[in-house]
Order: sequence, then C-alpha cells, then structure tokens
Amino acid sequence: MKRVGEFFACLLFNMLINLEWTIPAWLLLAMHFLFDWNILWFWIALGVWILSILLWMDILGWAANCSASDKPKENKNPYSVGYKGKDTGETKE
Repeated sequence: MKRVGEFFACLLFNMLINLEWTIPAWLLLAMHFLFDWNILWFWIALGVWILSILLWMDILGWAANCSASDKPKENKNPYSVGYKGKDTGETKE
C-alpha cells in the first residue's frame, strides 16, 4: 500500500511541475465559452496531459529498475581482511 501512496505523491508533484502543459486545454476551454466550441476538446487536451505524465513516469520507473549490477569479483588485494589467495609472503611458525 505504501507504493500506491508514493505513486500518487509523485504524480501530483509531476502534475504541479508540468502545469504549463495545460495551457492548450485552458485555451480550448476559453474557446468553448467565447465561440461555443465543444467542451469535449478541453477534456481531451486534459486527458492527453495526464496520459503523457503517466507515460513519462512509467518510462522513468522502468529505467530506474534497469540497473546492471556487476557480479562479485575475486578479492586480489593481499592486504585486505577477506583475501583468500595464494601465498601472502607471511611465514607461519
């Protein structure tokens, strides 16, 4: 349930950042009142805005999960604690 809350918080933050993308929708709403255009164009423009933000969030979320992790490598440092290599030069008595 925590992931859903994080998603909506991120969505609201992205909507606030990209508020200027709604300018075409507001212009279409003004055209509705001034020239009696269909209000459906306003809702389509807002829907495209929301869908574009959701798509962008989906792409960024996918990219964040595409981390290429390296496989653990052999420790070749003879001075480190976990070194299990060949002769370190120490003599045991």
